[in-house]
Amino acid sequence: MVTAREIMTPDAECIGANDSVLQAAHKMAELGVGALPICGLDERLKGVLTDRDIVIKVLAADKDPAATTAGELAQGEAVTIGADDDASEILRTMSAHKVRRLPVIDGHTLVGMVAQADVARALPDQAVGDLVEALSTD
Repeated sequence: MVTAREIMTPDAECIGANDSVLQAAHKMAELGVGALPICGLDERLKGVLTDRDIVIKVLAADKDPAATTAGELAQGEAVTIGADDDASEILRTMSAHKVRRLPVIDGHTLVGMVAQADVARALPDQAVGDLVEALSTD
């Protein structure tokens, strides 16, 4: 069975927990991504910041993106997948937590990201269809 390490996008870049949401938005634009892992000073994953988070939790809430930190938007414990976890664990985790992107960790080190698109390219149609259905329902 295929592992997270085999299908992930490697070398994911973090935004620092103390960096502003505005900096995160610029970094997303520069990298052409819609989500960035949030890392603390201890290099541990604190959460994932999405472009939707920026719009809903900052802009629509009339907060200043230059004064709001990425860490303020990190909620609870980050949902992750181990680098050597297999595809069934990726599917289970994405479905259970209703997330389209998973940071991939090796120990406590961020090594990549697995997105729904990565799963679609690597797994059989039925598994992908089941994931899309799980993510699309409440």
